Amino acid sequence: MQPKHKVLVIDDEEVVLDSCTQVLASGDCQVTTAMNGTQGLKLVEEMQPDLIFLDLKMPGLSGFEVLEKIRSQQPHLVVIVITGYATVSSAIEAMKRGAFDFLPKPFTPEELRLIARRGLEHCRLVQQTVALRREKELLRENFAAIVSHELKAPLGALQQNLYALTAELEDKLSDSQKDLFERLKTRLDDLLKLIHSWLRVFSVDVRKLKETFGPVSVADVVSKAIDTVQPHASRKAIEIQTAMREPLPRVNGDEGSLTEVLVNIIGNAVKYSFPNSKVCVRAEALGQEVLITVTDTGVGIAKEDLPHLFQDFVRGQAQPAGAAGCGLGLAISRRIVEVHNGAITAESEPGKGSTLVIRLPAVQSSPECSPTSERKD
Repeated sequence: MQPKHKVLVIDDEEVVLDSCTQVLASGDCQVTTAMNGTQGLKLVEEMQPDLIFLDLKMPGLSGFEVLEKIRSQQPHLVVIVITGYATVSSAIEAMKRGAFDFLPKPFTPEELRLIARRGLEHCRLVQQTVALRREKELLRENFAAIVSHELKAPLGALQQNLYALTAELEDKLSDSQKDLFERLKTRLDDLLKLIHSWLRVFSVDVRKLKETFGPVSVADVVSKAIDTVQPHASRKAIEIQTAMREPLPRVNGDEGSLTEVLVNIIGNAVKYSFPNSKVCVRAEALGQEVLITVTDTGVGIAKEDLPHLFQDFVRGQAQPAGAAGCGLGLAISRRIVEVHNGAITAESEPGKGSTLVIRLPAVQSSPECSPTSERKD
């Protein structure tokens, strides 16, 4: 037998309380009533209702005050405000403040049943969303634990034993056997790097990362990221150009993680660019923000892929030769940028290249005052 939906009606008119109880209790609802806002808030805490009908015009605490307290303490509760025809504008204002809908007086039993069904259906969807979100977090936590303990540890041990065995048998192995051992080492290295990437996605601790925040030079971050990516760019004969528009404010953040973001983005630009092309990295101040823009003229991103670009395990359909990956770099980058109260966006046209823009809040009190510069690496 399905449990009844818990409905709370808060109104100072007995006729409204009686009619709501009579109409809704005849169905699958358990109705509780309150004559004022103070009593209603107490019942909200005690009974945890699925749906609340709230009169806006009451003595003592007004409906707006009650709604504000409900939204601040239990933002997922579904509230339908009751109002007279003369105060429809107030009801609309209440919806702007978080009410689900409004019911004008006088109302018929069918109107009450209809809006109650809509409110309860919305409540069901909200509860499902909250439950799914919690399941996702539990899956994330469990996945990280499984990857760390069940995969990373034994593979690490296997890698160490393989190194030891290779050294022990070095003078006994044929050239083909040595080549086989090297391929095994490479595959193990790749697998451990993949596991490390998974762990970065599923176990980034936002609070711990914020503990390391301080003033960061954007120019230094760009320079370090380019130094990391440069060997790959050189192998493809790709020129990385940089342009810094001074004065360039510092940003508040963690230098290492911001460098990782740029390594991912510039590395992708190089990976998906054609040989003998260029990648441009530009940094500038715009209002209260610092913008870092990375532009390439590579294969580009399909229109249908763009909305999913920063999701876990997503890779574009257009893949140049040798562009291997697991689709985690941009997902990690998005999380890191959001921890820094920033945003990352992408624009692209297939066959013509892509532009990714990172926006970070500027620390206005500590600009880097050096002459306008443009560097080519």
